Amino acid sequence: MENIQHTEWKMEVQPAVNSKKEEFHFMGYESVTNEEIWECVLAKMKKKKIEPRLHSLVDMILSLSLNDFMTWLTKKAYTEDRK
Repeated sequence: MENIQHTEWKMEVQPAVNSKKEEFHFMGYESVTNEEIWECVLAKMKKKKIEPRLHSLVDMILSLSLNDFMTWLTKKAYTEDRK
């Protein structure tokens, strides 16, 4: 699922991912992890077929809403249960 460029950029965008995780923790969702945010953003980029550009990736991370994240997490839980 991960594009090679996304893998290379994973460490570069960690401050943005950490910031988003802290934001969700501040809202009371303390079980959210960096890896879940990363997977959610990659899935969102894949779904929208966005060109792999660093600024697009950072924008997707920082603009990720709690609602979008929880929807993705719920869908992921349902699809994993069916396997």
